Amino acid sequence: MHMGRQGACPQALQLSMIALVEGTLLDKSPTRVILLNSGVGYEIFIPLSTYEKLPRSGDRCRLLIYDFVREDTHTLYGFWTEDEKSLFARLLSISGVGPRLALAALSGLSPGQIKEAVICGDVERLCRISGIGRKTAERIVLELKDKLTEAELLESSSTAPAAIESDQRARDAVAALVALGYRQGEARRMISAVVGSIARDATVEDIVRRALVARK
Repeated sequence: MHMGRQGACPQALQLSMIALVEGTLLDKSPTRVILLNSGVGYEIFIPLSTYEKLPRSGDRCRLLIYDFVREDTHTLYGFWTEDEKSLFARLLSISGVGPRLALAALSGLSPGQIKEAVICGDVERLCRISGIGRKTAERIVLELKDKLTEAELLESSSTAPAAIESDQRARDAVAALVALGYRQGEARRMISAVVGSIARDATVEDIVRRALVARK
């Protein structure tokens, strides 16, 4: 279901008219599908992460829908999981990120990988996604971090880079932050964000100081 031209616009009017479409998968490609439901064919744009999970054409299929409505367009975006849909919506709320760029992000990295990059401040990883430049990647890191839930932050902290486990200084820096009153998960995220760029001769105090500065 698509009327008018697509366009990336942060000022979208989100009415959430359609939340889910289930029907026969008539056609599929890496960027779009057509689902037949009650005689109506719905054109739905999808990320690559959803395409990889689709059944064969002709089979039944159900997609969660983000109903994107503006004055001049009405476009459906479909997702296999609630995690994909939720992250897509939060990406759209970031300045300069429209539907196409949000889909590109979910096509280049999994939701978990995007969250990990955001929490660790890994701008370079986001820059490797087609269409995302450094300034946009920096905005995503800055703005999306505040939109992640406590559960998502804790989940991502459990998959922090192995550099923390293999570097005694990093482990000591985490312990130092905990001693300062930070929670374990938060301390690990703070050190994860800087541990990859610290000098070999940096002290634990240097790492802690840099983590505190980066957090401000």
